[in-house]
Amino acid sequence: MESLFRILVNLAGALGAALFAQATLRYYLQTRTLIGGALVVEQTWFIVAFLVRRPARSVSWSPASWLLAFGGTFAGVLLRPVGEHPQWGLDLGLAVQLAGLALCIASLLCLGRSFGFVAADRGLVTRGPYGVVRHPVYASYLLIQTGYLLQSLSLWNLLVILTAAACNAGRALAEERLLAGSSPYLAYRRAVRWRFVPGVW
Repeated sequence: MESLFRILVNLAGALGAALFAQATLRYYLQTRTLIGGALVVEQTWFIVAFLVRRPARSVSWSPASWLLAFGGTFAGVLLRPVGEHPQWGLDLGLAVQLAGLALCIASLLCLGRSFGFVAADRGLVTRGPYGVVRHPVYASYLLIQTGYLLQSLSLWNLLVILTAAACNAGRALAEERLLAGSSPYLAYRRAVRWRFVPGVW
């Protein structure tokens, strides 16, 4: 069953990424302005991490968990280079995207093969960014996508980011419910209070 889900997720993700890349390339050829470059790198890294991940000890088969995971991971490919492109937004947005990309790569390196898609128990990681927030990969998605929004201000892109953020918040809660019976995880949760943003949530 998981193999079928993995194939379907890969196909849907590849299609979305291809459409996103096409829109990005078309805009670049027309304007010589690159928007969302960090998002392309992040999506590529994610695909590699997904292919080499460690099998889970337990996996949530809740349809809601799979929908949240899909939305949180792939909603970002719906971003488009439309709307306003102020120079300050292009510059600041690139800096925010690069910060998000650095966080994403650092988090995935710490996870190694423990990376997952849907809520699952693949072992507890507490080092690196995981010593600051419990879900740094999802926090990195938010940073990268916010950087894109700054580069390309539009209501559509804002709605995409709000959808992705809501999905990632939901999948974070689903993961925590799955791991709630683990004593090491409960100790980790007490030590690391924040999920995405220190001092906020």
